[in-house]
Amino acid sequence: MDVKGYLAGISKRARQASYSVAKASTEEKNRLLKEMAKALREKSDYIIQENEKDLLYAKEHNLSKAMQDRLLLNKARIEAMAVSLEEIAALKDPVGEVISAWRNKDDLWIHKVRVPIGVIGIIYESRPNVTSDCIGLCIKSGNAVILRGGKEAINSNLAIFKTLKAVLENSSISSDVISFVETTDRSAVAEMLRQVGFIDLIIPRGGEGLIRFVTENSLVPVIKHYKGVCHEFVDASADIDMAVDICLNAKVQRPGVCNAIEKIIVHRDIAREFIPKVAKALKDAGVEIRGCQETVGIVDCVLAEEDDWYEEYLDLKIAIKVVDSLQDAIEWINQHSSHHSDGIITSDYESAMRFTREVDSAAVYVNASTRFTDGGVFGLGAEIGISTDKLHARGPMGVEELTTYKYIIFGEGQVRK
Repeated sequence: MDVKGYLAGISKRARQASYSVAKASTEEKNRLLKEMAKALREKSDYIIQENEKDLLYAKEHNLSKAMQDRLLLNKARIEAMAVSLEEIAALKDPVGEVISAWRNKDDLWIHKVRVPIGVIGIIYESRPNVTSDCIGLCIKSGNAVILRGGKEAINSNLAIFKTLKAVLENSSISSDVISFVETTDRSAVAEMLRQVGFIDLIIPRGGEGLIRFVTENSLVPVIKHYKGVCHEFVDASADIDMAVDICLNAKVQRPGVCNAIEKIIVHRDIAREFIPKVAKALKDAGVEIRGCQETVGIVDCVLAEEDDWYEEYLDLKIAIKVVDSLQDAIEWINQHSSHHSDGIITSDYESAMRFTREVDSAAVYVNASTRFTDGGVFGLGAEIGISTDKLHARGPMGVEELTTYKYIIFGEGQVRK
């Protein structure tokens, strides 16, 4: 295959198609999304059949249990994908929203209006539901989308894509508004990153290696969806039972996702009471514990190495660190976190407010599990990903984050003097 020509063709067609979806009415887009949800339900047996091929590949290549969990599609997960599309349809349409308006000294009416970004390229790994979520969010926000999934999920992704693409064939919106890079040739990623003038934004979702490659090689602007090295800090005033419940949920409810915690930071004043209790709960759930020197002196666990404090395990592993103060916890988290989601468990209001002000992460929690960092849970319908960047979007990216703005100016013959 001529990968360069193939990607150039997809990108040019997507650019042209982007104009058809950008001008589509809210009613047209919502009707399309509801029909796509219906199609997912009707084609669920076909999608599961194709997914089984990917699951077999995962087992034959000894992919981790976390990876296999991310790959798995069943009736319930496909239903969730369909519901997500319906929830996106129910969202307020951001396109055309007047962000602000004013009359200037020249008597011009100036409007700042929300508009689609244009063509968005999504490069992602593992999770097939990303395919439908990204298609839904991009259509609702008036964007064309080019999807490039990982080879481990190629059959599942293609099945979902073809199911949704078929719905577009009977729509007034160009079917090229959604595209899928069907080759697993790794050079296709590099070619996507060179499509200046056709692709407006690249969003990578996956492991550290993928994110680094995209960031270092893209000629197109990138919003990173980096790894989730998430922390819970158990303050001296924390309710211990609450802290155990939160930490257990944040680690084991679904350990292979980016909003699961990888580290627990504990105030020294509460360490000898809290650590044995949380360690028992974690070990009972099959979690391997690694700890700092103080933690090793309190419970039986592996001594953590320096790399442990930066690692995203995505597995039933966790590292525990004892600190002297809230200040130390904040400094530790800001240094070692990936700035995704971090939380404090405390009964002290001032400590909570200071933590929220000073911890530099996209989502900062007080007395709650970090597992809630999710576009659907936040009420965004779904998410294109969770941005750990600061420009132009941060945290879960929904339809509003997939727009930019332009100025529309109304005059009555004014000329500048």
